[in-house]
Amino acid sequence: MFVPGQYRQPDDSWPIDLIRLNPLALLISNGAKVGIPFATHLPIILDPDRSEDAFELSKIRLFGHMNKANPHWRALPDQGPVLAAFTGPNAYVSPTVYEKTPAAPTWNFAAVHVQAALQKLESHEETIAVVKATVRAFETDFGTGWDMSESLDYFSRILPGVGAFYLDVQHVDSMFKFSQEQSPEIQERVRTSFARHESTQHRDTATLMCRLARAGAEGNSFTPGGQ
Repeated sequence: MFVPGQYRQPDDSWPIDLIRLNPLALLISNGAKVGIPFATHLPIILDPDRSEDAFELSKIRLFGHMNKANPHWRALPDQGPVLAAFTGPNAYVSPTVYEKTPAAPTWNFAAVHVQAALQKLESHEETIAVVKATVRAFETDFGTGWDMSESLDYFSRILPGVGAFYLDVQHVDSMFKFSQEQSPEIQERVRTSFARHESTQHRDTATLMCRLARAGAEGNSFTPGGQ
């Protein structure tokens, strides 16, 4: 992913936070036919046993699972290269917000691309551990505290159709494009416009833009035109 300098993350916690809060990834790998890749949308979680001081995504293992009936599963070689793409809040920026001419429309967005080596997990114990860890992660961040204990027998019955894996991260590209190419005054107009918008995508983007502004105010190098 091409990432101009001014759109890089303020610090290493940003890609980790984006993946945790936007775990539905697009997993891409080579297909059976040359030049035609496989792409599957699936949930991916951060290693639940990661160290509390692991702030760099390149030092954290990722876990996921997919339906074994998916031809993509059979095409995944052990330790084969894959790309997992995560997309965060995003929203259209209308030139009317800039209050200047000339101007051009654009799209503000956050994305993280993870290049990794994928390792399939074949045993029942490893697979059920990934499924349970996924439930715990999502119930914590998005659910209502559902107790899975009464459904574990059901999990075991459907487990033969579940393909679990982990990703050893090799390279990370992160892009947080939030109008940094504009002046601080225009950035504030965009944030305000997004925060008032009826679309939740716009409001969520405004929240990240506010976090970005605070990072800049605290002296971080992630500022308009910065490297």
